[in-house]
Amino acid sequence: MRSYGGAAGGGSGGFKIYSEEELRKATNNFAADQILGRGGHGIVYRGVLEDSTIVAIKKSKMMEETETKEFAREMFILSQINHRNVVKLHGCCLEVEVPMLVYEYVSNGTLYHYIHGGKGLESNTALETRLRIAAELAEALSYMHSSASPPILHGDVKTANILLDGNLTAKVADFGASKLAPSDEAEIATLVQGTCGYLDPEYLMTCQLTDKSDVYSFGVVLLELLTGKKVICFDGPEQGKSLVSRFTTAMKTNRHDEVLDSRVRKEMGSKALEEVTHLVMRCVSMSGEERPAMKEVAERLEALRRYQQNPWGQAGAGGLEEGQSLHGREQQRDVTYKFIPQDVLDVEEGSTYTFSM
Repeated sequence: MRSYGGAAGGGSGGFKIYSEEELRKATNNFAADQILGRGGHGIVYRGVLEDSTIVAIKKSKMMEETETKEFAREMFILSQINHRNVVKLHGCCLEVEVPMLVYEYVSNGTLYHYIHGGKGLESNTALETRLRIAAELAEALSYMHSSASPPILHGDVKTANILLDGNLTAKVADFGASKLAPSDEAEIATLVQGTCGYLDPEYLMTCQLTDKSDVYSFGVVLLELLTGKKVICFDGPEQGKSLVSRFTTAMKTNRHDEVLDSRVRKEMGSKALEEVTHLVMRCVSMSGEERPAMKEVAERLEALRRYQQNPWGQAGAGGLEEGQSLHGREQQRDVTYKFIPQDVLDVEEGSTYTFSM
């Protein structure tokens, strides 16, 4: 194993080059019982290195030239990021025809499985945990958009691309659809990639990926955390409808509490509930210009967490005063929402778009 010093990969040991033999040994020759997950481009294995470090090894399938470029992009982007809420890239293996990536191992699987697997959120997850996960994701995206140089646009924010560690700390993963944004350009013309139900309708229609595309997708993730529902309804009278479509309709008729799960309704006061639903609606606005920046989203979620912990405190310490938002500014009560055309929103869950205009 060769190690290159510097900040690459965010670790003190630098970005490492692993041999194929090291990774074969770590995974027991890529044994089936070491598989953590499968994706469209390959398989992720659990591995144990010689120093007992547990890692996740992404072994990709044979790729076309464009896919090889995406793989290289993911490796480069992750090597530039050093944030506790972004999965860390330890290194790669270049001895094989398709390079393998070696990541930190994140033990609790995906946020998607945490929300929708087993008993689901409603019975076992406190509101504070949901808000903390949302705030951590917002902080990571804010860092990527505002602090990374050049800025990084994730391009496929969804619960299946958010990992949880043993403390349920959120970590953003899967940068295969990500783009490096030139500092002097607000948007990038690109082949549309993303997952239906999370995909920014404006990006879908214009092929222009912006930071506000990530904001839209984040809004959908926040909705999943607040409702415990999947992004596409599979049965009943709302079969085929997206979560955003269902929520915006409920907001329009002042029935949003019918969509939120029981624990959120029980633990969140009316002022905080108004604030968080307003924030969701801004994030999933049809127009990117009307969506907040991730930095503002992160700040508002942190203020909301403080308020939930101390609802009787002063507004400056995270409390809410009459007629004020979580940031102490006058709350707008007559918000007019622009609703997204249903034919843009209602699609099959898990399906993806990849096309250009």
